[in-house]
This record gives sequence, C-alpha cells and structure tokens, in this order.
Amino acid sequence: MPEEQKNEPKSHIFALRTTANREDQVLDFVAANVQKKGLEVFAIVRPHGMRGYIFVEAKDRIHAEQAAFNVPYARGILPKEVDYKEIEHMLEQVRRDVNIQKNDIVEIISGPFKREQAKITRIDKAKEEVVVELLEAAVPIPITVKMDAVKVIRRDSEEPAAEEKEEEAQTL
Repeated sequence: MPEEQKNEPKSHIFALRTTANREDQVLDFVAANVQKKGLEVFAIVRPHGMRGYIFVEAKDRIHAEQAAFNVPYARGILPKEVDYKEIEHMLEQVRRDVNIQKNDIVEIISGPFKREQAKITRIDKAKEEVVVELLEAAVPIPITVKMDAVKVIRRDSEEPAAEEKEEEAQTL
C-alpha cells in the first residue's frame, strides 16, 4: 500500500475569497474555467453557512490561481494553504430526502414573502431551490426560493398525474 500512495497525485486546498452571497456564481465560473483550460482541479466546495469563501482543491497553487483568474466576484486566493482538518467539519455529506413535488401548494416560511401561499412550478434538487408562483398575486410571477424556505401544506396529486398521462398519450 505505501507504494500506491506515492503514485497518487498530492492535492492542496486553497481558500478563494469571494463577494458575499456570490459564492454559487463564483463556483460556476471557476468550474467552467477548469473545464475550458483543462486544469488539475479536483474539487470546488462551497461550505453551507460560510459566506465569502469557497475552497478549491488543486494539484498546486498555480492551477488554483488559474481556475480563479478573471472570475467575476472572485477576490483572490488566500496566501496560506488550508489544511483538510480545518474544514473537514464543514464538508459533512448530509443527504436530505425532500418530499416536494411540482404543483404542490406551499407556505413560504422565511424571507420577504413569509406566510404567503404559493404553487410549486419547478424543482432544482441540485441547487436545493424551487420556483413558485404566489397564489394571491394579481399576475403570476415566478419566484425562486430555497427548499428549506417552504413548507408543503396541500398536495394536488391526482390532477397533475392525469394531465401528464394525457400529454404523454398525445405525444406518442
């Protein structure tokens, strides 16, 4: 086993400072840079609850800096390398099973639309976001909110299923 470990590429973790609340956008731009330039970046992590930073695991500082080069909202890589033990507690993999479906009626439980009822129009499980339309709005406007900011209060399970089956039958 010690021989196998010698052949594995050694990686380093760097903290990339970002504009607060722009971490997701920086992460997307950095990922695109890595793919486009073919850089040796192994992971890009945005720790939940930590604003203003993302972590980049790369072969060396040069690859990490190239991944962040000319990225909007990126403020630069911190000079000191981050030890894995320092961020390990932030990286705990937690898989939450969320039972939200399209056309569910939900109550928004946080944010500017708190206590409003809305209908789910789209679900993005990867970003843990849902797109809703407020029920009492004069004009339906799609609003994107985090999944944990809504609570299902009513499920219309029969009607959408029947409509989807009819649509599938028509397309065949």
